[in-house]
Amino acid sequence: MARVGAPLAGAADSTPLLRLAGISKRFGAVLANDAISLELRAGEVLALLGENGAGKSTLVSILFGHHVADAGTIEVDGRPLPRGEPKAALAAGIGMVHQHFTLADNLSVLDNVMLGTEPLWRWRSRRGEARVRLLQIAQRFGLQVEPEARVGDLSVGERQRVEILKALVRGARVMILDEPTAVLTPQESASLFATLQQLVAGGMAIVFISHKLDEVLAVADRVIVLRAGRVVAQMRTAGADKASLAEAMVGRAVTPVAREAAAGDALRPLACVLREASVRSGGRTLLDRVDLEVRAGEVVAVAGVAGNGQQALAEVLSGVRALDGGTLEVTGRALPPRPRVWVEAGVARIPQDRQGVGAIGDLAIWENALLERYAGHRFARFSVLRRERAIEHARRVVERFDVRGGALESRAAALSGGNLQKLIIGRALTSPRYRDVAPVLIVAHQPTWGLDVGAVAEVHRSLLQACQAGAALLLISEDLDEILALADRIAVITRGRLTPARPRAQWTLASLGLAMGAAAPEAVH
Repeated sequence: MARVGAPLAGAADSTPLLRLAGISKRFGAVLANDAISLELRAGEVLALLGENGAGKSTLVSILFGHHVADAGTIEVDGRPLPRGEPKAALAAGIGMVHQHFTLADNLSVLDNVMLGTEPLWRWRSRRGEARVRLLQIAQRFGLQVEPEARVGDLSVGERQRVEILKALVRGARVMILDEPTAVLTPQESASLFATLQQLVAGGMAIVFISHKLDEVLAVADRVIVLRAGRVVAQMRTAGADKASLAEAMVGRAVTPVAREAAAGDALRPLACVLREASVRSGGRTLLDRVDLEVRAGEVVAVAGVAGNGQQALAEVLSGVRALDGGTLEVTGRALPPRPRVWVEAGVARIPQDRQGVGAIGDLAIWENALLERYAGHRFARFSVLRRERAIEHARRVVERFDVRGGALESRAAALSGGNLQKLIIGRALTSPRYRDVAPVLIVAHQPTWGLDVGAVAEVHRSLLQACQAGAALLLISEDLDEILALADRIAVITRGRLTPARPRAQWTLASLGLAMGAAAPEAVH
């Protein structure tokens, strides 16, 4: 992976483009940021690292004006930045590209870029001028775009270009990129890095937030590591490696987990079988005659760019959505599309949307640890909750999966995204009985999305331990490193169609990326 580039000549001696001094922020009993100071110069890429709950999101939210710091100051080009005013941050040249894009799919590229740039009372839109400016900036930075294209018809990589162009058109000089490659193919990531090279060469400064340490080492000039809200390490990437960065993030050496070759898979019983499975919705085909088998103790991974049918597949295999065609069996039985029946049959799910589907933010942590496990288990008698048993189970989940951020009685909404994900994974993999019992089937959709390197290793270890105990694992992921590390067999989904699952040894990172970007499975050879 080519390095994006070093700071511009003389940058080290220039006035910082961005300076944060003594930034502190507390949420109740949680000190999210503790006297954080940093500087960023034009032409520099600064990576911001830290484990889940370290304070990264709070810090950039303060910088962008979404939160107000309890103490500290922010300066852009030597001028104080008003507190808690996103409009002032935009005017000062701070732009942000979020991990989850903030685009209107039903509007054109140009309309999305123009949103918020004109006052509502202007009687005539300056659309022509905006189009010329958009094309000029796109050409300058090598961001090919069709202004009149509908955003909903664009690929994920093209949508990211639109997000970057939105910030550039608004005059961004400091760009914050939050997990920018999380949903990109390797080829799209390479295109993004080429764009970053153009941006820093033009004098921009970039804050790069990522859990992918290979990318950090390739892209960034410097790294700042946060832990428990404090800056615990600063270093130049030229003298760093993945091991040192991971240890700085979590405070201990981190050993990546990899799947050992499983023997005798063909002799193991089938846990799940899909035949000619189809799902349609609103005139669209979400799954198109999908065939899939997963055996006990086996890891089958499904790779694909977001929006190609992964969500429908996960919902079908969790009892949330019914098939419109084809057949589905779990351990030889056809199960009705009722989630409770699937839970009782031993199917555990890890949904992609942790806030909207995986948890109820207004409920306590201990109550969320009990969701999907309440009925028919040892936590209730005659429909009356056995509170002590329930809380003891929740404590077991929290301790085993290192869920940090609050007492068991605290609201789940107070947890960071990564810690909420660990709670959901712990709930899925921890038996409600006194003795551990592996699920029959685990449907894990983006199980480590947003987790730090230490948490990823623990989740991978837990998933593989469940497989060793006999569980079948269907891993649906856009992280190709994760897929290649864990899977026994790999299939690729494009436009609702699934390739045959082939042994991991038959795939490479490049071939997976090409297959994910193909128009249809038939285009993959």
